[in-house]
Amino acid sequence: MRHYDYIIAGSGLAGLYTAYHAAAYGKVALLTKSGITESNSYFAQGGIAAVTDEDDAPSLHFEDTIIAGRGLCDYPAVDILVNEGPQRIRELIEEGMHFDMEDGSLALGLEGGHHRKRILHAGGDATGRMVTSFMISKVINHPRIDIFENHSVIGILQEEGVCYGVRAWNVVTEAEELYTAPHTFLTLGGTSALYKRTTNPHTTVGDGLALAYNAGCEIADMEFIQFHPSAIYTDSEDAFLISEAVRGEGARLINQNGERFMAGIHELAELAPRDIVAQSIYGQMRKYNQHFVWLSLKHLDPAVIRHRFPTIFEKCRELGIDMCDRIPVAPAAHYMVGGVRTDLNGETNIRNLYICGELASSGIMGANRLASNSLIECLVFGKRAVEASRKAAVQEAAPSFGTRYHCNKTYAGRYVQLKQDIARIMTVHAGIIRNAALLQEGLEELEKLEWIIPTEKDEYYSLLSHNLITVARLIIRSALYRQESRGGHFREDYPESNDDYLFHIVQQRGKEIYTRPINLNITDK
Repeated sequence: MRHYDYIIAGSGLAGLYTAYHAAAYGKVALLTKSGITESNSYFAQGGIAAVTDEDDAPSLHFEDTIIAGRGLCDYPAVDILVNEGPQRIRELIEEGMHFDMEDGSLALGLEGGHHRKRILHAGGDATGRMVTSFMISKVINHPRIDIFENHSVIGILQEEGVCYGVRAWNVVTEAEELYTAPHTFLTLGGTSALYKRTTNPHTTVGDGLALAYNAGCEIADMEFIQFHPSAIYTDSEDAFLISEAVRGEGARLINQNGERFMAGIHELAELAPRDIVAQSIYGQMRKYNQHFVWLSLKHLDPAVIRHRFPTIFEKCRELGIDMCDRIPVAPAAHYMVGGVRTDLNGETNIRNLYICGELASSGIMGANRLASNSLIECLVFGKRAVEASRKAAVQEAAPSFGTRYHCNKTYAGRYVQLKQDIARIMTVHAGIIRNAALLQEGLEELEKLEWIIPTEKDEYYSLLSHNLITVARLIIRSALYRQESRGGHFREDYPESNDDYLFHIVQQRGKEIYTRPINLNITDK
């Protein structure tokens, strides 16, 4: 059993930033499932949304976020995000982070749902890699931060509603290790690799969500899975993201007849919120029985495109695609809008357990994440959580916990097959367009799989297998409950929004689904 002042599980931007901030107050253990660069944050192309221009204002950022969230945003959380975000950006710059500049000022981009240019980027389309690498450079040799790669968190150490640390599985030694601390942070990302076609690393299968659910945390709004509208389509299932910033530079979506279709659907055309663009693309694919539509750049300046999007340009070249002409694109699972419910300081209903980043359901995203709000959320709420932990009551010494888990490697192949089976179920039954029959069939298929997966007590692959089914079931059950269409959840049997569903859908282990009201009181901080 190893003891620290802070345990941070996850090495995306939320985990790295939180670890760095927490190290000012104590010894930190940073645990990551694979390598420290394997995260959604690292691969994020678009940028960070924050008000830095004198022609912009937090109130305008607030309004854009609320509109994109389709009535389900909690106003206090959004108010915090847009007002504290600019200061977090200033602090990053003071620490040495270099964002792209233009004529002596920060270069600002425009993305879907934003009515002002407020997207900061670094290295053109390599913002996630640049910001994450910057934070890695801050933590990797920090004397108060110990980094444990290839350590998968598999359990919460808790007693009587208080968290004392985590159980971690050392993938290299194939043994369980225990880590205790007065303050534990989970920043383990989303669930989108549960789908066949995804922009996420293959490790992003919602294990953090299952971990929190198994511990008794409240899980909210799991019906809202954001599909990124524009990922390169190839004959394989790999989906390389084409940043929304490409459409922000003027790229147009055209169907198989060469017709631009978004202009007649939304006033912002290709820059409409992501749910509208993804659903519209899917509609065109259905209409013409095609696997993709085209993203046309042929009317844009090739030199500007090559300079602004070097990573995407090179990837297209590798695939034999001329980015300056047109790119075949189709939606891909991208972001978990719901997650583990937290308060405005990142704390869960389990005392001393904090959630930050994509794994958190802080109330910001509503039914649909506004583009580039995710990275700034990591910074704003990561810092708030650490500061709140310092004010928490002094925790008594951790009870005595023992190791429990072992590994039966004969189950490894079954786990891989199960992941493939669930990806098929989620794609077919809980994809962009849903209905009651499809969702119910998906639940039934999950139940059949549950009968045949390993169930050996306290066994590593058995746990991982059940976690996959747990997360898939959370998504489908919530999607069945919400009998309307809103944001990232579209029911063709209930195609209109229904104000009777203006609430958060919450699931908690051992309880029936229940709801929580939307918080519209922005003075509640």
